[in-house]
Amino acid sequence: MPVASRISDRIGSIAESATLAVDAKAKAMKAAGEDVIGFGAGEPDFPTPEYIVDAAAEATRNPKHHRYSPAAGLPELREALAEKTTRDSGYRIDGQPLAASNVLVTNGGKQAVYNTFATLLNPGDEVIVPAPYWTTYPESIKLAGGVPVDVFAGPEQGYRVTVDQLEAAVTERTKVLVFVSPSNPTGAVYSPEAVAEIGRWAASKGLWVVTDEIYEHLTYDGAEFTSIASLPELADQVVVLNGVAKTYAMTGWRVGWMVGPADVIKAASNLQSHATSNVANVSQVAALTAVTGPLDAVEEMKTAFDRRRRAIVEGLNAIPGFDCPTPEGAFYAYVDVRGALGEDGTAAGIAGKTPTTSAELAELILEEAKVAVVPGEAFGPSGFLRLSYALGDEDLARGIERIRSLIAGS
Repeated sequence: MPVASRISDRIGSIAESATLAVDAKAKAMKAAGEDVIGFGAGEPDFPTPEYIVDAAAEATRNPKHHRYSPAAGLPELREALAEKTTRDSGYRIDGQPLAASNVLVTNGGKQAVYNTFATLLNPGDEVIVPAPYWTTYPESIKLAGGVPVDVFAGPEQGYRVTVDQLEAAVTERTKVLVFVSPSNPTGAVYSPEAVAEIGRWAASKGLWVVTDEIYEHLTYDGAEFTSIASLPELADQVVVLNGVAKTYAMTGWRVGWMVGPADVIKAASNLQSHATSNVANVSQVAALTAVTGPLDAVEEMKTAFDRRRRAIVEGLNAIPGFDCPTPEGAFYAYVDVRGALGEDGTAAGIAGKTPTTSAELAELILEEAKVAVVPGEAFGPSGFLRLSYALGDEDLARGIERIRSLIAGS
């Protein structure tokens, strides 16, 4: 008789987060005394702004924050997030500003993603996921019983899908479109015209749109963040995902949110009430201070990211077989390394090995150059590498030079 797995099929089928796995391996190597430079995790290297930390410290002294609070979030934070999303995303329902009932505060952005798909999907429902995509989307879709359908947009089209591609992917089981701009992992930003075209197409098909706007404040070279939720025809069939992690350098505070029609938010709140209940109150106070405060610290970080963005693109494009489009948003470079793979590739014969996939190349770069990057297999097709430039300027320069020396053989 076959031995049954100790782990359920549903959980056993989940792939580990590739970005966190790379980051963990790099940190373990550092802890063992190796000089590893990490381009893996999308985590700003700046501290959380001091005024936010001060507000959180004060909140710890208030006894009301030592107790349970509403599962959906502190009322004052939900109100502030409703106002923020109405203002920054132009999202209104029936022409009216959003209310607290349209907001659920979650334990980081990943819980917002999970809650959303668990609330919207029935088994077998299909979700169109433009690729390259963030690793968590397809796993959350599968956990909810849905079926992710990849639509790949390569560097030749700026990593942006077209309506024609989306149309070709629609079936009678399609229920949701995932839309992300600015994008993780590519840094692609859709023009206002493209956002409107895709949004109107989704509305004409009766699809839900799940849009992740966590990089809304990080755009460069005049690129404009445009929320697909601003289209009136999508108002009752869109969910906005967001959080404080990237904009305010608050990855460890674990505060995200989902914004959408009240019935969807109520159902997702019921789910969260049984899964985790409320987000830590002190973290919620920190988030409230962040979203209601100035963006001065954000602009300072953005200036540094912009400088690093230009440096990493220049450095990557100087490596044989590498081709890196200039990202317009977020803090990632997504480099096409297909020219450095295979028997005829410029990477052939490195350390006695010939990588034929980006996963093999990423492993070789970590082993030989002591530089951690994430292979394209984590985000869609092989042949690409993602590098986060949310790290210090000196480490960025040293890391790119190590990769160049390895690939070029000098």
